[in-house]
Amino acid sequence: MVDLSVDIGGLTLKNPIMPASGTFSEELSEVFDLELLGAHVTKTITRGLRDGNPTPRVCEVNGSMLNSIGIPSKGVGAFLEKVVPFYRQYETPLVVSISGNTEEEFATLCAEVSVDGVDAVEVNISCPNIEEDGKAFAIRPSSTASVMRQLRAATSLPLWAKLTPNTGETSEVARAAEDEGANALVVSNTLLSMSIDVRTRRPMLGNLMGGLSGPGLKPVALRMAYQCARATRIPVIGCGGVSTVEDVVEYLIAGATAVQVGTATFIHPTIMPRLIRELELWIENEGLRSVRDLIGSVIDDEQAEAVVFMEAAP
Repeated sequence: MVDLSVDIGGLTLKNPIMPASGTFSEELSEVFDLELLGAHVTKTITRGLRDGNPTPRVCEVNGSMLNSIGIPSKGVGAFLEKVVPFYRQYETPLVVSISGNTEEEFATLCAEVSVDGVDAVEVNISCPNIEEDGKAFAIRPSSTASVMRQLRAATSLPLWAKLTPNTGETSEVARAAEDEGANALVVSNTLLSMSIDVRTRRPMLGNLMGGLSGPGLKPVALRMAYQCARATRIPVIGCGGVSTVEDVVEYLIAGATAVQVGTATFIHPTIMPRLIRELELWIENEGLRSVRDLIGSVIDDEQAEAVVFMEAAP
């Protein structure tokens, strides 16, 4: 038997496969048994009602996807009344994704969703901070630390900080989140991008720019997962372009403890249970007993030099 269980900041998951926020809903229970997943991650909610961005909100680019959904939300009241009770029927841990425009709004919402049935809170600090001229909280270490400090004070539940690829300070941001109480890092959110219809000369999205997800994001997110795993002592959850078991294994080798599957679910709704089966088989074929044997096993330059030295020794 292969042991697929992993520990994410004190929360035990039966396997390292879970959905990415915004790509998962209760309706998938009609397609496969949701109990199979390592965790359930809800669509990001905001405290009040939110309509989202103007249409069109999605377009395809070179086998990947651009989206500018804008986090439409029915508000925290509807979420607590209808969504949380649905997931209480499962033993699989429930992770609630939240977003806020200010530190205070983030902290208030975090406290409100810290109810029975919720096992962790994923804080989407990749969203715009109106107190910093619309720059995402996770772009800078200082704003990351400030919002995480308030979030940590607002709940005793595990906090998963979802980082942005739109920063040049990946490791510094990761350490700031860890220092202020993050129990895990989700790496990463979408990459700010743009596409133009050359016939009409108009942007393909109603909001002009959007987030790149799918295979095109994977090399960037994988690099970030590697950097964050080396820079911190807390688990990293890889997110971006996961569609094959090789993608899962690559993230694990880079240092991620688990992965989130997003865009691929739109194409193949049963991809997550398939990846769980394929990962178990892949590990077994490698002669390993546990998924944990893969985590952080990448051979970088320093390790490669050590291996060469050992092989050359008499």
